[in-house]
Amino acid sequence: QVQLVESGGGFVQAGGSLRLSCAASGRTFSTYYMAWFRQTPGQERDFVAAISSTGTGTSYRSSVKGRFTISRDNARNTVSLQMNSLKPEDTAVYFCAADNAHPYIVYTPEQYEYWGQGTQVTVSS
Repeated sequence: QVQLVESGGGFVQAGGSLRLSCAASGRTFSTYYMAWFRQTPGQERDFVAAISSTGTGTSYRSSVKGRFTISRDNARNTVSLQMNSLKPEDTAVYFCAADNAHPYIVYTPEQYEYWGQGTQVTVSS
């Protein structure tokens, strides 16, 4: 079992940057594919970015490509999301998620087994 704790959210002006981190418990972190999702009130949870268990493969939603970078440190059991050039439409609660059931990146919330509690990101215009 994996427990996930996000940190790093906050309030930033448009064009600014934030770095989200997700700390995972458990000795099997390196076997999990990890992802970030985001959710706004009344909306479904949307895929943002994901990274393979070894860190060699990544995937991003089109609207964040070139602005966001996902990375992981398996020695420290952490996954991060560097967010640059932030826009008001990036405002959401961001969730870290872990998947150990698929040997490839998956894109829907239902396919991820473990979730953090979320961290709020607010981007003002």
